[in-house]
Amino acid sequence: MDIIPAIDIIEGRCVRLTKGDYKSVKSYSDNPVEMAKAFEAAGLRRLHLVDLDGAKGDGVRNLKVLERIAHDTSLIIDFGGGIKREEDLVSSLNAGARYVTCGSVAVKDRDMTLSWLEKYKGHLILGADSENGFVKTSGWLEDGKVDVISFIKSYEGAGFSYLISTDISKDGMLSGPSFRLYEDILSSSSIPLIASGGISSVMDLLRLKEMGLRGAIVGKAYYEGYISLKELKEADDVS
Repeated sequence: MDIIPAIDIIEGRCVRLTKGDYKSVKSYSDNPVEMAKAFEAAGLRRLHLVDLDGAKGDGVRNLKVLERIAHDTSLIIDFGGGIKREEDLVSSLNAGARYVTCGSVAVKDRDMTLSWLEKYKGHLILGADSENGFVKTSGWLEDGKVDVISFIKSYEGAGFSYLISTDISKDGMLSGPSFRLYEDILSSSSIPLIASGGISSVMDLLRLKEMGLRGAIVGKAYYEGYISLKELKEADDVS
């Protein structure tokens, strides 16, 4: 199982939110490039990079951060937030992202999403973030009124490389991930699943691995000192 540290960006700063609430923003670093270098130096291979400004806006806003991290590290970057049009997708890939997450667009424009899967196969991740069983979009500010399991099943076999799913009620709470949600997804879909949200300990990571997840995204647990870089690397070595 891949251990994937997260960097969320607002106005060029490395931040974390709680349950996706933009009013709860907490800054951890003014230099996300140096943060990414620290992850690489620890031996981690991947990075989950989210443009929170873009997620609630009308397109990608922090492309320069992606470009600098891709230039200064060899991390495999999955990038999301603000992917609303094809030019957002193309510019993100050109800036150095290996994968781009389609979340809101996959809910709102299925035809365009399927066309992207044909043109950019091998580079797209399905984002399925939910609260109380229903998908939320646009930086979790809009209720998509779509059942998350049905939504995921609708893209079964469409060609997504991975599926990233967050239970928003768990995000940033350090209370453990939504194991039940992931059990339901694993029994309903064969898209390789990456967990996100709520991870608070190495034991959480080991349990997710035992369940058969492909990866786990770790954010606040690292930034708040619940899991060290050494522990993240050791968990990654279990793969």
